[in-house]
Formats: sequence, structure tokens, C-alpha cells
Amino acid sequence: MALLILPAGLLVLALLAAPMAILFRISLNRFSPTELMVEALTLDNYAQAFRDPYYQNVLSSTLLMAFACTLIALIIGFPAAYSLARMQSRWKSVVTILTLFPLFVGNVIRSAGWLALLGTDGAINATLKGTGIISSSFQMMYTTGAVVVGIVAVVLPYMILTLAAVIEGIPRQTEEAAANLGARPVTVFRRVVLPLAMPGVAAGSVLVFILCMNAYATPVLLGGPQFKMMAPAVYDQFVKGNNWPFGAALAFLLLIVTLTLTAVGSTVLGRRYRR
Repeated sequence: MALLILPAGLLVLALLAAPMAILFRISLNRFSPTELMVEALTLDNYAQAFRDPYYQNVLSSTLLMAFACTLIALIIGFPAAYSLARMQSRWKSVVTILTLFPLFVGNVIRSAGWLALLGTDGAINATLKGTGIISSSFQMMYTTGAVVVGIVAVVLPYMILTLAAVIEGIPRQTEEAAANLGARPVTVFRRVVLPLAMPGVAAGSVLVFILCMNAYATPVLLGGPQFKMMAPAVYDQFVKGNNWPFGAALAFLLLIVTLTLTAVGSTVLGRRYRR
């Protein structure tokens, strides 16, 4: 068994662990405006990231955005996933493919589509002005709402497909038995469907949360330069500021926060499910 796992383990070490180790070593160096990077062994970059109010606000906004988008994706995705899981017609495969279809389009292309839809002269404003509902365009682009819509649109298929895979394993007879015993549909959902679907809720929420925490293209294109999240902040340090040590420290800070919250959330949901 160990020999079977060895090739995959070596591949992970080569493609993931080794670059991460190198990046961590870079984060311990010092930045110099003249030499760019000075070799050292210091935690000053991490201390600066924790002390700087600007990056505290960036991390807070990233966490808030990730939690909000995960919750919205769960609320929207659960009914869609339930319908997909319980679908028995020949159209189920077509609906599944349509759910997968957005994943074939890159985030930049999808963000460009939202630009055409939400822009000052975009389709929504043009339609509202053409019908006389509004007299002048209103601002939808470069707002928090635009970023939320864009990120939710990106992560929603992951939530739907993860939930649908778990709900398909819930026997219909359990819901029918609860209904026959007098339970209302809301009670059936709350006492039967939701507890049995908790593994899917946990898996989908963790996956979507990770994707939201590391979103880059959507916040940059739909939020504008004033909207800050951690992934664009890391990019700015590497590319615009040439401050690789501090950029690497921000990247590891983002990784640590994401993994910690993911582990805590999975543990809490797992305990609740076992009960």
C-alpha cells in the first residue's frame, strides 16, 4: 500500500510542499529598497502584517466577504441541489451539465460579463433607462454588492454539486415516513433532510470558503482599486512593490487563517453531525 501511495506523495512534495517551503523561507528575509531582498531569518514581516491597521482591515474584509459569500451560496445552492438530487427525469444529466458549464469559463471572462451587465452603460442600466424606470444610471460596479454577486456566481456550482451528491444518498423513504407521521415540509427539512445532509453542507462550505478567501480576479475587476482583499494585496506586494518577503508573509498569513478556520468549522460541524 505504501508503494502505491509513494508516487502521488512525491508528486505532491515536488509540486506543492517544496514551493511552499521556498516561499516560507523567502518570508523570513528582509526587504531593501536598493537590494530588494536581503537574506535573513526574521519574523518582522509577520509582525508588520499583524501590526499594520491597513492589513488588519484587509484581512477582516476578506473574512467577512468569505463568510457572507459562503452563507449566500449555501442558502441559494441547497434548494437547487435538492431539486437536482431528487430529479428522476431524463433531463437530470442535462441539468447537471448546465450546472457544470460555468466552470468551463475562466473567472476573468465571467467578470468581464458582469462588467457588461452591471456597468454604468451596461445592460441593466440601459434596460431601466429605456423603459423609463430610471432617468440616469446608478452605480452598481465597483461596489461590495458587485463583488459578492461575482464571487457567489463563481462558487455556486461547487456548492450545488457537493450538496447534490450527498442528498442523493438520503433515502426518499425517510422524508415520506416523516410526512406520514404528520410532519410539515419545513419540519421534514429541519429534522430529517438537513441533519442527513450535514456532511455535504460541511464539505461544500469548506470548499466554497477556501475559494472565497483566495478570490483574486473577481475582487480586482468588480471591486475596483479601492476594494481590498488578501489575494490582490499579496499580488501587489510581489508585482507592484517588489517586496517578496512581505508578500510571502501575507500569503502564509492568508494560508494559516484559511486552514485554521476551515479546520475549526469542519470540527464543529462534524461534532454536530455525530450528535
